[in-house]
Amino acid sequence: MQPALINALIVVGIVVVVAVIVGAVLWSARKSLAGRAHRVDESWQRIEAQLRRRAELVPRIVEAVEGYAGHEKAAFQQVVVARDETVAARTPAEASAAEAHMQTSLKAVFAVADSFPQLQASQSFLALQTELVDSEDALQGARRSYNGGVREFNTKRRSFPGSVYARKSQFAERDFFEVSEPSSIAEPPRVQF
Repeated sequence: MQPALINALIVVGIVVVVAVIVGAVLWSARKSLAGRAHRVDESWQRIEAQLRRRAELVPRIVEAVEGYAGHEKAAFQQVVVARDETVAARTPAEASAAEAHMQTSLKAVFAVADSFPQLQASQSFLALQTELVDSEDALQGARRSYNGGVREFNTKRRSFPGSVYARKSQFAERDFFEVSEPSSIAEPPRVQF
């Protein structure tokens, strides 16, 4: 064989090997991004389930407190509006705003409930409070899991080789589920037993 032909075959071989390696790296990046995106979507579904679970408790809590303090219509209306916002939320940004409103509204309802010792002693109200505490704990756990997944996804998306693939694909950066007013969840509704 001629040296020029051998050199050409070597160059073609190197180009093919490099192309295969680049293709494998990009395929791996796409697969990794897709897996992380799927985990983020699953985590968001868990958050939505917890938000719905808590939203189902709200009318029962309002009904229990309203029986003792029917004159506090404003607090009850606010918590019902917050519940509707929570149920209607479809994105992390919408859910974050609804969450802040819900926490503020629940605090107002429990402040009203605090002024009625008979209500505080009611077994059904105590059971509702326990359910709410469990719901809040589950929601915060789901929120931490979701935000951790979003952090991993966004980091992978921004770093090489994920950044190369993400620019040309459907893998948009994900939003965190953060409350616009952190003080509203720093101290969740006070529940006394």
